[in-house]
Amino acid sequence: MLTELRIKNFAIIESLSLPLARGFNVLSGETGAGKSIIVGALGLLLGERASADLIRTGSDRASVEGSFDIAGRDDLARALDERGIEVEERTVVLKREIAAGGRARAWVNGSPVTAGVLAEVGRQLVNLHGQHEAQTLLDADSQRRILDAFGGATAQADAVREAAHALAAVREERRTLAARRADAERRADYLRHVVKEIEEARLVAGEDERLEEEARRLEHADELRTLSGGAAGLLESAEEGVLHQLAQLHRTLASLERIDPALARLNELYDNAFYALEELSRELVEYERAVELDPERLAEVQRRRDLIFRLCKKYGPELAQVIDTGRQAREELDLVDSAGIDMKALDAREAETRDRLLEAAATLTAMRQAAADRLSAAVEAVFPDLGMAEGRFRLALTPREEPGPTGAEDVEFRVALNVGHDARPLARVASGGELSRVMLALKTILARLDGVPTLVFDEVDAGIGGRVGLMVGETMRRVAEHHQVFAISHLPQLAARAHHHIQVAKGARAGVTTADVRVLVGDERVHEVARLLGGDPESEVSRAHARELLDSAAGGGATRGAAPEPASAAEPAPARRKVSARR
Repeated sequence: MLTELRIKNFAIIESLSLPLARGFNVLSGETGAGKSIIVGALGLLLGERASADLIRTGSDRASVEGSFDIAGRDDLARALDERGIEVEERTVVLKREIAAGGRARAWVNGSPVTAGVLAEVGRQLVNLHGQHEAQTLLDADSQRRILDAFGGATAQADAVREAAHALAAVREERRTLAARRADAERRADYLRHVVKEIEEARLVAGEDERLEEEARRLEHADELRTLSGGAAGLLESAEEGVLHQLAQLHRTLASLERIDPALARLNELYDNAFYALEELSRELVEYERAVELDPERLAEVQRRRDLIFRLCKKYGPELAQVIDTGRQAREELDLVDSAGIDMKALDAREAETRDRLLEAAATLTAMRQAAADRLSAAVEAVFPDLGMAEGRFRLALTPREEPGPTGAEDVEFRVALNVGHDARPLARVASGGELSRVMLALKTILARLDGVPTLVFDEVDAGIGGRVGLMVGETMRRVAEHHQVFAISHLPQLAARAHHHIQVAKGARAGVTTADVRVLVGDERVHEVARLLGGDPESEVSRAHARELLDSAAGGGATRGAAPEPASAAEPAPARRKVSARR
C-alpha cells in the first residue's frame, strides 16, 4: 500500500507530505486547494508524461516520491531483485524528477531506472481511476480484458493470441512464396536466358583481373623480351658487365683486408651484393626465355575479356555481381519447380495451425460465455448500492467470421440505466459520473482478483449526492477490505464513510499562498463534513448532521477515525500531520 506521498515544487506546491493508511482514505478540500494537483503528481510518479510546465515557478526542478509497503508481495520483490534493485524492510520507494530543461529521471529504491520501468512497477502498486480512466471502459480491448480477468481466461486468451500470430506468420510465409513463384513464372523466359548466358560463360571470381594482367604481357611480349635481355646483358657482359667489373672490386677489398683485418665486414657486404646480382641475372634470363610471342593466345584472351565486359555491362558492373545475378536467376527458376512441394508443406502447417487456433478460440469462447453471465449478474447486484437500482448490465459476445488474436468474438459492455430502455453500448448511454460508478462496480467485483494493492479514485462522486453518495461510500468501504482505497471527493456522504480523512486547505502566510495538509480526527472531521454539507460548519445543526453521517458509518467508528484491523501490529495509527506548500 501507499504509505506516504511527498511532492516538491510541483505546480503550486512547494513542499507537501501526504500520509495515507490502510482502508478507505478520502481527501477533501475547497475547490482550488490542490486536490487535483496531488492526483496529477501521483500520475507522474506512476509513469505519465513529464513536462517542464509542471515545475513550480521559480524552481529549477520538481520531484514526486512515494513510499510503498509491499508486505505479502513477494512476486514484486523478486521482480525488483531480478532487475538488481534491493528491497529492504518490505518497502519500495518510487521517485520521479523533472528538470527545467524538460529532462526527467526516475528511481526505484535509489536505483536509476527508465520511465518505462517506473511505470511497470507503478502499475503493480497503484490503479489510478478518474473521469479520464473511466473512459477506458468504452474501449473494446479494456472490456475484453476485464471479462477475461473475471473468468480466469487470461492465460487462454494469451494462448489464442499466440496461435493467431503463428497462423498469421505461416500465411505470410505462404503468401511470400506464392508471390515469388508467380513472379518467377512470369519471368521464366528471361531468367532462362540469363542463366544460359552466364552459366555458359563459366565465370570465375577474379578472372577479369587475371585476364587483364595476361593480356598486358602478351601485348608487350616483344618489348618485355628486349628489356629483360638487355638488363641481363648489362649484368653478364664479358668486359663491361657489372658482374665482370665487380671482380676488380673484390681484389681491391681483399687488399684492404690484408692491411686492416677489421675491414673483413666489407667483404661480407660484397658477397651479399654479388650473390644478389647473380640471382637477378638468372631471373632476367629465365624471364626472357619464358616470354612467348603468342598471337593466338592473345586473341583468345581478348575474346574472353570482351565476353566478360559485355556480361558486366548487362548484369554488373562488377564480375562478382554478374556471378551473383546468375545464381539468383537459377534460384528463381528452381523455385518454379520446387515451390509446389514447399507450398504443400506450408498448406499442411497452415491447416494444423488453424486447427490449433480454432480449438483454443472455442475454449476461450466457452469461458467467456460462462463468465459473461456471472459478471452481468454480479455487476447488476452491485448497481442498487451505487444508486442505479433499475440498472441492467449485459455483456454482448458477437461472433466473428474468423478467429483472430483476440478470439472468435467481440466483447461489448451494454447497460440500461433507466426503466423501459433496452441495453445499449456503454458509450452511448452513460454519463461521466455513471461511467465512474460502473467502473467502481466492476472494481468491487474484481477486487479479490486484482493484485494491485492501492486503488485511487478521482471524481467518482461526480453527478451524485444524497443517498446515492452514501451507497457509493459504502461500496468503496467494502472494496477497502481488500485494497487500500484513496478517493478525492467533495461529497460529505462519501467522505463520512472513509476510515481516514485528509484535508487540503489553501491559505496565506506572510503574503505567500500556502496549502496545508492534515489528517482529520474527532471534531476536526466533524467540522470538515459539516462544511462539505454546505451549511455553516460552526452551527450546531450542521455539526449534528455531520455527526449523524459519521456515526452511521461502521457504527460510529468513522468519527473516531477507526480503520480496518492493520496487517502488522507495528503499524502506527495515523497522526495529525500539517505541511505547508508555498507558491
